[in-house]
Amino acid sequence: MTNEALQYVISDWFPEPEAVKLQFTQEGTQFLTVSIEADNLHELMWLLKHNKETCFDYLFCLTGVDWGKELGVVYHLESTVHRHIVVVKVNTTDRDTPCFDTVSDIWPTAEFHEREVYDFFGIQFHNHPNLKKLFLPEEWEGFPLRKDYADDVNMIVK
Repeated sequence: MTNEALQYVISDWFPEPEAVKLQFTQEGTQFLTVSIEADNLHELMWLLKHNKETCFDYLFCLTGVDWGKELGVVYHLESTVHRHIVVVKVNTTDRDTPCFDTVSDIWPTAEFHEREVYDFFGIQFHNHPNLKKLFLPEEWEGFPLRKDYADDVNMIVK
C-alpha cells in the first residue's frame, strides 16, 4: 500500500481529524508519519494492528523523545502481511507528569520498551502491567535522557 493510500485509510477512521489532532507528514523519509492526540493514541494503534487493510502486526521500535518543550513517544510499525511501514508520534507539554496509554496490550513487546522510556524519560503509561525501572537503580533521581537533566555526581553533561 502506498503512503497516500495508507493516509486515506487512516483518515477514514477519524472523520474529524482536527478533533483528534490527526496530522500526516513524510518529513523527508520514505515512511508516512502520523501524529495524534494522546487521548486517541490507543484507538489508532488498535485499528492499525487489527484493520485488514493495514495489519501492522510488528512493533519494531518504540522510542522516548524530548523535543525541548514537549516529551513524546515515537512508534515504528510494520505489516509483515502487506510489507508497509508507518511511524506514529504522540507528545505532551506536561513535563511534570507525562503519560500515554500503553500499547503493550496490542503488541506485547512494547512492555519492555515502555519500561525503558519510563526509566530514562519519566513518561508513564496508563494500564501498563508492570511499570517499574528497567535499567536504573530504584534510588536514581531524575531522567537522564531528558534535555534538562543535569548530574554533577555521575558527570553527565549537556
